[in-house]
Amino acid sequence: MQNIIPMSDKTSIPESTNYSPLGIRGSSTIAAISTAPGIGGIAIIRVSGIDALKNCNAIFVAQSKKNSLSTQKPFSISFGRIVAQTGEVIDEVLVSIFKAPHSFTGEDIVEISCHGSVFIQQHILELLLDNGCSLAQPGEFTQRAFLNGKMDLSQAEAVADLIASTSAASHRMALNQMRGGFSNELVKLRTQLLNFVSLVELELDFTEEDVEFADRSKLKNLATEIRKLITRLADSFRVGNALKNGIPVALVGETNVGKSTLLNLLLNEEKAIVSDIHGTTRDSIEDSVDINGISFRFIDTAGIRDTKDKIENMGIERTYQKIEQATIVLWLIDCTQVSEHIEWLTDRIAKRAEGKKIILVFNKIDKIADDEREVIGQLFEQFEGERIYISARNKINTNHLLKALVNAAQLPEINPGDVVVNNIRHYEALRKAQTAINRVIEGLDSGITGDFLSQDIRECIHYIGEITGHISNNEILGNIFGKFCIGK
Repeated sequence: MQNIIPMSDKTSIPESTNYSPLGIRGSSTIAAISTAPGIGGIAIIRVSGIDALKNCNAIFVAQSKKNSLSTQKPFSISFGRIVAQTGEVIDEVLVSIFKAPHSFTGEDIVEISCHGSVFIQQHILELLLDNGCSLAQPGEFTQRAFLNGKMDLSQAEAVADLIASTSAASHRMALNQMRGGFSNELVKLRTQLLNFVSLVELELDFTEEDVEFADRSKLKNLATEIRKLITRLADSFRVGNALKNGIPVALVGETNVGKSTLLNLLLNEEKAIVSDIHGTTRDSIEDSVDINGISFRFIDTAGIRDTKDKIENMGIERTYQKIEQATIVLWLIDCTQVSEHIEWLTDRIAKRAEGKKIILVFNKIDKIADDEREVIGQLFEQFEGERIYISARNKINTNHLLKALVNAAQLPEINPGDVVVNNIRHYEALRKAQTAINRVIEGLDSGITGDFLSQDIRECIHYIGEITGHISNNEILGNIFGKFCIGK
């Protein structure tokens, strides 16, 4: 059991922004280009800190020259020019003002909207640095928002997920988490556990009087409800991880059955080389596509056959690995040349795909008569999975395949307010909290003393606090925010 240091309900992170896992200058003013690298119509340079207005005012001349940024009202926009010390006009810009504490970081923020020229962006940033700003590190704006209490750690991580979202479902999930859906669940959990442990620990002060403040039957009911909630959140990770990273779909089968052609069709681009030569694909090729708001990660694999080519055999071994890693397996079969090695293939595909969704895809139906379909299907009677007859080259029935994929995903629709865990760090912490609360329930059943019971409860509180940032350390925060882009 991990030793847990007794703690209060307050966060272990100091109130001061001098706490600095990324080497953040607690009282400094930071600046960065917040738009993606490259040329666009508009770019934004973001500045945050105690001297944000002062530093920006040094390089900004408003259209109405008597207006200073420091005297502007919060949530206002000023039009003017960025001017170098030499008097050279760099650009005409719009400057937005957000004053502490009502801003993203909780500090004064200035956002300069300039034209998207890389030269202009860099020149404005250099002027800001020359006038006292420090260059922001990756994730520093969001980290300041966290340290200033504008959001908890799980909400801060959701900011990165929102930026990286590639489908409607992953967008809804990240947005809900950023708005505090997940945090609210955890706050309720933590509050209940703290009330729980306070009663148990109060008894420890009266051990000689043999006083019992905590009704053990009520505590067990509460612990059982807490376990249900933790389990529900942890179990939602399967769905959350699939929505965030895409559902892995392996395209497998013998050589020349049309796997690469189908991959190109699904991705709507020539991603894989298509050839009549057997063994063309010798490595896996992966890419993602959004289907009905769900992200699927398709993996084209090397064709399975008996060969003495060492390189091709290495590719076939990777095919077997991808089958085991996939959630859905599309087993492609050439209708014109149904293999004589069905049992041999079954042994290599079906066994590795046990417990996964297998869809039999009979390709090249445009080259056979309708009455031949039934004969071919009878050869695979042992498979209860769905069967789709298509022509990847001629795009026949491919819409049926897309529907089958969405059905096979078995993902519930994510609605506003739904709490879904999609972060592996959160999932691991929930699993550890689940183990701790299980020990609490076992302890209540066996009648263990209050000091051991208290330790298990506090361990559960500890792991829940790791998710929200109530319990944290420099290494964890540095790892999280270091993955953000600069300017966010």
